[in-house]
Amino acid sequence: MLQGSCLCGAIRFETAAPPKGVSMCHCSQCRKQSGGVWSSAYVPERELHIEGVVNWYASSDTAKRGFCPTCGSFLFWKAHDEDTISFALGAIDGPTGLTLEKHIFVANKGDYYDITDGLPQSAQ
Repeated sequence: MLQGSCLCGAIRFETAAPPKGVSMCHCSQCRKQSGGVWSSAYVPERELHIEGVVNWYASSDTAKRGFCPTCGSFLFWKAHDEDTISFALGAIDGPTGLTLEKHIFVANKGDYYDITDGLPQSAQ
């Protein structure tokens, strides 16, 4: 069971489903919202149990982003046409037991760092 929360604790979430797609996103939206690279994994939406009020921002025609209205923690990413939901690995309480699989949207990464871990990189 993975459990997590926002910075102030107003939003808590948990899942018993095995997370997939453990990645670091380098897109400009994730960089702007998180202040850097956003690490996440996804599970079926029905398998992620969320307590608290999430504010959703439709950041594009394809997805929305969920954050805490009190502390501003960026916790969730949800594509409009998928039945999965991504959650922030940095919000997990304690060890995740997960291993990074890939980097995504590296065509938009900041010019102030290099990716040198040897993991697969996707331009999108």
